[in-house]
Amino acid sequence: MSAGALVVGATAALLFAAPAGAAPLYHDLSASTNWSGYAAQGTTFTDVKGTWVQPAVTCPAGAATYSAFWVGLGGFTGGSGGLEQIGTESDCRFGRPAYSAWYEFLPAPSSPIDMTISAGDTMAAEVSLDGAVITLTLTDVTTGETFSTQAAPDLLDVSSAEWIAEAPSQCGRTGCVSLPLANFGTAQFSGSSTTSDGHTGTISDAAWTATGIQLNGVFSSATPTDLSTDGTSFSVAWVGPPPAPAKKHSAKVKPPKMKARYPSLWRNG
Repeated sequence: MSAGALVVGATAALLFAAPAGAAPLYHDLSASTNWSGYAAQGTTFTDVKGTWVQPAVTCPAGAATYSAFWVGLGGFTGGSGGLEQIGTESDCRFGRPAYSAWYEFLPAPSSPIDMTISAGDTMAAEVSLDGAVITLTLTDVTTGETFSTQAAPDLLDVSSAEWIAEAPSQCGRTGCVSLPLANFGTAQFSGSSTTSDGHTGTISDAAWTATGIQLNGVFSSATPTDLSTDGTSFSVAWVGPPPAPAKKHSAKVKPPKMKARYPSLWRNG
């Protein structure tokens, strides 16, 4: 299973509703089949940090659905094809909730992290670049358990920084397919920051461009809220399956019985 790079659809301008008393924030909105959240772009990045509360997943009987939450560098439009990311999942496996952690250096597959995670835990993650070495760190703030790993990936992309809720993908020889998105309710991100050229700022910092991402899946979707006034926090809400199209009723209404000598008294119109 792979978290995967952004699969982009149409783009549009979006005005997010701002909290009471705050000035509205304008952002571009990028439509995707697998990502929802925010990306920063327009420069190169050496660090990204973020915190989220592990969402509790709702599982229908027998369901196999998936959702991932992570921070990362690269993978947005215009990159090299690499992506360095670390995060968690809230999945449904045979209708039962399952929570896990992982990291990934695209195009290599994801690697599991041996960490016990529960719904409601506060997770803190960081992806940092030093020379050609990437350090990935994940901490369960609630339990105090932490994990860290380093690598020098052959394919490195630092053209963007992301804070994402995702429908993971299953990859094979013929490519990757997004898996059904789990009903994770709402994922709350906070403490979001990134660094470029020695300058550290929030998602909405003027040193880069912030892009909101709407997940438009086949069976369900996810949408980000507006950024907080300080640019560090937002939520992603799961949106259920689209309503079934209304059925067309083609039953014919029988005309009233008329005597044959008055055929013009009834018209099927």
